[in-house]
Amino acid sequence: MSDPTTLGRLYGRRTGHKLRIGQAALIEDLYPQVEVPESGALTATRLFGDDRQLHFEIGFGSGEHLAGQAVAQPEQGFIGCEPFINGVVGALLHVDEQKITNIRLHMGDALQVLARLPDASLTRVYLLHPDPWPKMRHAKRRMMNPGPLAMIAAKLKRGGQFRFGTDHPIHVQWAMMQMNQRPEFAWQVRDCRDFQKRSADWPETRYERKARRLGHEVWYFEYVRR
Repeated sequence: MSDPTTLGRLYGRRTGHKLRIGQAALIEDLYPQVEVPESGALTATRLFGDDRQLHFEIGFGSGEHLAGQAVAQPEQGFIGCEPFINGVVGALLHVDEQKITNIRLHMGDALQVLARLPDASLTRVYLLHPDPWPKMRHAKRRMMNPGPLAMIAAKLKRGGQFRFGTDHPIHVQWAMMQMNQRPEFAWQVRDCRDFQKRSADWPETRYERKARRLGHEVWYFEYVRR
């Protein structure tokens, strides 16, 4: 199993606006019910009580995509990691309002959780609109780097899928450069139109809608684990 301590520390904000009473109650009461265990190896059986397919979302924002996927595929299990407490509250609202039972959440570093999963245990990994860290001196902070990508490759089943989305042109260039050096992945693309539209089973996120309102182009990448 990979050692997450060799992959660098988690960068970015962990706190945000002060929580309202109802939001704080979700953290206090609902989060412990869906929280990823703090220690030990993680399996589908430990998380969901049976041997089901597992999906993993790195930085789920407010949880729109995570909830959408979980509702569409209730027989599969979804693990979402997000360091920003207001984002976790957003996901908990979806879980609470839609009575979703196949989601487990971690408020913190996704790589710490990913490292505890067995190799070749994931059906899909999602990395949607991560912080691009556009300045070159911060490039090492990007998730699309050799250490995290090697771990994602290790945890995906053969034939499993890695989905990446961004609206930042620097991040597109960087991600393509990194992925072109990964023989473990096959890019599912025939022409430029394939990465300019979302797949039908790729729910839109709040961040993506905001990017489009600002006039940003959005790119979608799908890779299959060889």
